[in-house]
Amino acid sequence: MHDQGEPDVIKSLENKLEKLTLAIEKIKMVEYVEFLNNRRRMLYTNFLAGIARGLGMAIGFTILGALLIYLLRQVVLLNLPLIGDFIADIVQLVNESLKK
Repeated sequence: MHDQGEPDVIKSLENKLEKLTLAIEKIKMVEYVEFLNNRRRMLYTNFLAGIARGLGMAIGFTILGALLIYLLRQVVLLNLPLIGDFIADIVQLVNESLKK
């Protein structure tokens, strides 16, 4: 004897399997697995990402360094007694190293 609920269970499993298949297709799992299996493409992509990160850090460090030097010069112009002399020495050292 077959149970009447058996076709419902099969239909429910088919629906869940279809939803799972659509979800996997949405996240492009197949493309990701192909990417992981293609070492040359993965190395190339990671190489480009590393160059972009390095360039971004260099530009960011340059901008932050320039901003810091500018702010230190402004503090020197305020003529604060101890802090001003210390910062003036730092700015002078930086300027000398930039001229070399």
